[in-house]
Amino acid sequence: MRRNHLATIGLAIGAAGTLLLAGCAAPPAADGAPDTASAFVPCVVSDLTGFDDKDFNQLSYEGVVAAADELGASTKRAESASEDQYAGNISGLVDQNCNLIVTVGFALAAATRDAAVASEDIDFALVDSTLSDEEGNPVELPNVKPILFDTAQAAALAGYLAAGVSETGIVGTYGGMGFPSVTVFMDGFADGISLYNEEHSADVKLVGWDKEAQNGLFVGSFDDQNKARAITEGLLDQGVDVLMPVAGTLFQASASVADERDASLAVIGVNGDAFETTPQFREYYLTSVLKNLTTATKEVTLAAASGDFSATPYVGTLENDGVGIAPTHDWEERIDPALLAEVEQLKADIISGDVVVESQSSPRV
Repeated sequence: MRRNHLATIGLAIGAAGTLLLAGCAAPPAADGAPDTASAFVPCVVSDLTGFDDKDFNQLSYEGVVAAADELGASTKRAESASEDQYAGNISGLVDQNCNLIVTVGFALAAATRDAAVASEDIDFALVDSTLSDEEGNPVELPNVKPILFDTAQAAALAGYLAAGVSETGIVGTYGGMGFPSVTVFMDGFADGISLYNEEHSADVKLVGWDKEAQNGLFVGSFDDQNKARAITEGLLDQGVDVLMPVAGTLFQASASVADERDASLAVIGVNGDAFETTPQFREYYLTSVLKNLTTATKEVTLAAASGDFSATPYVGTLENDGVGIAPTHDWEERIDPALLAEVEQLKADIISGDVVVESQSSPRV
């Protein structure tokens, strides 16, 4: 994290929401694009948590559906129940004459690469990952568009807010697995806490992630509720009163532990707005770090339909509203308005370049 200068603080917290737009009339076809809605078939493959996860897969799928609605087209989808289904699900959609196949998540990267090499006439969009070969070397293919997010920027806002609301001075995080798309959140979160400490001469501590060493607490999966509960118990025992789980839907396990213990815990969601997607624990949600997946997949789908598909990566940032943080909802009355103003100013400073949030896991494009 680099701070060129700290601007004067102003305004209240900004919110970036996931947009689900729909229309009725199809736009005129561009040169080389399908000239009827039925000629363009957008398709989606989920990872193993499925399309009803109220999170990563669902948000990505909703963007494709929104684009299809606007085009007057129909979507096809393949839901994966295990990792060994990824290649077969993609192949099945290739056989169904899909024009664009959106594959959701880094776990599908290898299967997407192989399918794209074998099917050069089909466009692919890979959510949250770039391509690499079997040795891990970067690979670029003309028919694969990575959809990436610099979530470190948004997570820095959440880290600053978390440090400001913490009463114990101990903030926590944990991840599902140590992939770059997870640790980028944790790096930004750490930077936000450091920025708060610098601005307020404070000493709020982060438990669960060491940015310099690049190691921390991980569940080992994105679906082990019991392990997530155990990690949460341990963090609560260490005095953590604000927690950001970067583990898909496992934030629900953390909220349920807090509810059972009647603990004073603020939970920060990721990807979508947890307050909206999982309202049964809404009193615990301070905010959420948003990947505006629906906006991204809708934009990419519409571009492909109009003949404007490009392999140039889409990168969501604070500036283009590809990432952001959710409103503080029920917590807002409990937060000092001056702190909310500082968070909004930090957002402006990151967008302007006055503050640079650094993560080795941020997209390099």
